[in-house]
Amino acid sequence: MLASLVLSVTAPLASARERDGAQGDRHWPGHPHGDGFVVSEAQFERMFPDRDPFFTYDGLLTATAAYPDFAHTGGPVTRRQEAAAFLANVSHETGALVYKVNQNPASYPVFCDATQPYGCPAGQDAYYGRGAIMLSWNFNYKAAGDALGLDLLNDPWLVEQDPSVAWATALWYWNTQNGPGTMTGHDAMVRHQGFGETIRSLNGTAECDGGNTEQMQHRVALYRQFTHMLHVPAGRNVTC
Repeated sequence: MLASLVLSVTAPLASARERDGAQGDRHWPGHPHGDGFVVSEAQFERMFPDRDPFFTYDGLLTATAAYPDFAHTGGPVTRRQEAAAFLANVSHETGALVYKVNQNPASYPVFCDATQPYGCPAGQDAYYGRGAIMLSWNFNYKAAGDALGLDLLNDPWLVEQDPSVAWATALWYWNTQNGPGTMTGHDAMVRHQGFGETIRSLNGTAECDGGNTEQMQHRVALYRQFTHMLHVPAGRNVTC
């Protein structure tokens, strides 16, 4: 990256609070789930015992303010199933929250779509996977940043520097993007379409419909593990 590049952040409400090595979580206009979140801090610790300290529980709670319907729609079973589904996919994407960035630097330039009218102002190799769901591509950084009130197109590094942003970009995708599927991860769970549809929204036929079944089954195993920890059934249609 260029040392002379001027980076900007447009988050309306920045918090100076620091905890567990975090660089100061952000606050969005909504109310975070706080003590009402269906996954306790103790359960989170059990799910991710070897995680990078960057991925804080407080960062996740702060990010829920941006998407208050997450794990807060439907009855207690549905809410826990959605949280388990989200965190299972997060675990798969990040190696159980061990990795906050894509571990293949040679692939970084691939994620710049130069045909977009705004281009790649942070540099061709700046839009690699970061955060709790490995947000990639300049157009996704632009869309997520616009939704969250952050200039992620010019400052994609914020996703690997601020824990709440790392979580919020993942929640942005989960709650608003169909990806190669037909519904968001959030809708798949609250409409009882099954965990398999959340995999489809993330990776489509790369893992579903006979694609990489080993990767798909790894996600399912994590989901079953997390629903067991949260004392709810996994439900139907867990594969794709």
